Amino acid sequence: MNLINKISGIKFIGLLTIILFISTSGCSSNSDTDNSSAIENTQLVESNNAIITTNVTGTNNKTIAVENSNDEPMSSSAKVIYLHHSTGGVIWDGGVETTIVNYNTNHGTNYSIKQMEFPKSSPYGWENYPYDYWNIWVSHAGASAYMEEPTLEMLTQTYDVIVWKHCFPVSSVVANTGSPDITSSVKSEENYKLQYNALKAKMHEFPNNRFIVWTGPALVESATNAEEAERAREFANWVKTTWDEPDDNIFVWDFRDLETGGGLNLLPENAVSASDSHPNPTFAASAAPMIAQRIIDVIEGRGDNSEKLHLTIRDDSDNP
Repeated sequence: MNLINKISGIKFIGLLTIILFISTSGCSSNSDTDNSSAIENTQLVESNNAIITTNVTGTNNKTIAVENSNDEPMSSSAKVIYLHHSTGGVIWDGGVETTIVNYNTNHGTNYSIKQMEFPKSSPYGWENYPYDYWNIWVSHAGASAYMEEPTLEMLTQTYDVIVWKHCFPVSSVVANTGSPDITSSVKSEENYKLQYNALKAKMHEFPNNRFIVWTGPALVESATNAEEAERAREFANWVKTTWDEPDDNIFVWDFRDLETGGGLNLLPENAVSASDSHPNPTFAASAAPMIAQRIIDVIEGRGDNSEKLHLTIRDDSDNP
């Protein structure tokens, strides 16, 4: 009799367990799929010993902010591409590559850097302003070149770090119209901001890569006016204080402040002449080691805390 009671008790407990399971799991046939999707969506991307994550979507379709971390070193053989036109070329000639080669010798690293004119004068045209980066990298994104210019999908396959910049006509900033247009090549703050925001979203698609963006080179006083120069400075400040975000894969180098000393125009002592807004060789020789060190810091995980007062560094160079 006691044995029968025990068996009946076991059956009752089993039945109760089944009922509880059904009530808690629900009737949705998508529960397994939803759970699987949640697991897949929360997977992290691991590269070069750094955990780099992006926003993910939970089972309730809400976006979950997941921290991006770029404070870990990249590979000791990281590859860098330095995109430029004439201003960037002058700085390159000041010793960018030499500085990195010397660093490799002294620290046992094997970083490599290559320079490239982007975009080329033909067939695309000698234009490297916010519209042009947006046009090539966002509007014509993909695995194929656009007018013989590599897209980010192409560049990120070969290079770990991508350095990009504008030439000094980017500071000829006209007044806003109140009708910003991302597809417009007009040099205005309102258009620049739309194009930069789209470029940021695009660069975030490549969490295993890191990007370094220069603030726009300044013009000499004779080549602009106070209103244009102030708008150019305002845009550079927006890039540094609003557009740039901590803990992502994009880093800013404040070239404009270095050229201008915080003012509106390229300082005469840093320019080729009073009518030529290219930096002179003396300035390039002092700036080249700075951008090279910025690149090294980004590679080695110090990108968000290595941006220093460049003018202090430049003044130190006067002392043996």
